[in-house]
Amino acid sequence: MKVIDIINSSRRPFASFELVPPLKGSDASRLYASLDPLMEFRPPFVNITCHRDEVEYVPNEDGTFRRLTLSKRPGTVAIVAAIMRRYPELQIVPHVICGGSSCSQVESELLDLHFLGIENIMALRGDALPGQKHFQPEPDGFSHSAELVGMISNLNRGHYLDPTVRQGLSTDFCIGVAAYPEKHFEAANLEADIRHLREKVEAGADYIVTQMFFDNDRFFRFTDACRNAGISVPIIPGLKPISSKKQIDMLPRSFHIDIPQELVSLMEKTRTADDAYRTGIEWAVRQSRSLLEHGVPAIHYYTMSKSDNVCQIVRAVF
Repeated sequence: MKVIDIINSSRRPFASFELVPPLKGSDASRLYASLDPLMEFRPPFVNITCHRDEVEYVPNEDGTFRRLTLSKRPGTVAIVAAIMRRYPELQIVPHVICGGSSCSQVESELLDLHFLGIENIMALRGDALPGQKHFQPEPDGFSHSAELVGMISNLNRGHYLDPTVRQGLSTDFCIGVAAYPEKHFEAANLEADIRHLREKVEAGADYIVTQMFFDNDRFFRFTDACRNAGISVPIIPGLKPISSKKQIDMLPRSFHIDIPQELVSLMEKTRTADDAYRTGIEWAVRQSRSLLEHGVPAIHYYTMSKSDNVCQIVRAVF
């Protein structure tokens, strides 16, 4: 079932979740350990993140360096297949990114997912590699997620990049895209960022999931601005509970978001790791209840593959 149909047909708001695949060297049991506790809430879908290959330069004996491309996590298709085997009734939304792949490689991945029966895709540009100041596409890759959305929309009409495919079957993907209530850090301003978001919707995006935020007023202002800009597709807020005191400093640096002073003060007053953990849960519960009171269709929780605090939040809210 498509995510957009789940949203439109649901009689009440629901929780969905995002998981990070385990590192190479583990097996599917690590993935299931994160997912199994969340199934208590019967999520209609879960997102699976995608991580591009990383590049390292290894010294040779003669003092030169050789370039190594390293895959640090299993591939998206393998992860999706493993979850389908364990939970065939669960809708899976794999992330497909522009970074690290040519257009044709992305098309092949999408067709592999279509072959598996996947109906939902989260289309993302992806981040720059460590050490890069800005995102750099592959020579024959996409620079912006709107281009990726456009390609998926074309596949849904039976139009392939591969010129040898003359009568290809049409895919039937529902397309989700990301948004940033506090604007993407590369955008000149929020208005410019919303224009880019509208381009993704005009290219074929069916719904939007936001980056994490900790101030609901930012989200409400953002959704109002989107509606005023003519963006009418559903917007699902994304939340991540803070789980430690150090995240007050780490999250703004890593994700370019603000932490409200009230939350900072509450975390600074905590004396133990357990206190900080509980404070993060309480804040997320408060956020979730406020969002539901304002009529959001769902809340998407970023678990980082650690389910305990998210389970406590969802039990308290839904």
